[in-house]
Amino acid sequence: MAGSRKLGRASDHRKAMLRGMVTYLLENGQIETTVTRAKEVRAMAEKMITLGKNIQGKDAAADLHCKRQVFAYVTKESVAKKLFDEIAPRYADRNGGYTKMVKIGPRRGDAAEMAIIQLV
Repeated sequence: MAGSRKLGRASDHRKAMLRGMVTYLLENGQIETTVTRAKEVRAMAEKMITLGKNIQGKDAAADLHCKRQVFAYVTKESVAKKLFDEIAPRYADRNGGYTKMVKIGPRRGDAAEMAIIQLV
């Protein structure tokens, strides 16, 4: 687990929520969520993109291992394919920093600090 924030949830619920949010981010390019969740999502999304970039390596066994790690984490097979085919090649010349977080102020209901996280 990236930053080990508990987010007020049991570990299985927290992991499932983060998997869903990372999948949605990779699918749509941006999501609106709380700042603490956005920080967790950013860490995992950057790991997934880095794994996607490792597919272009020379070692077939390492390629397969990276693919299996991504397929194990991302909840939609179509999003995993999009990660390998479109997203990872876009960041081929970039070492990290694939996401951008913009704070958008407090939420109306409970005043939680909100942010938009998007792929750069």
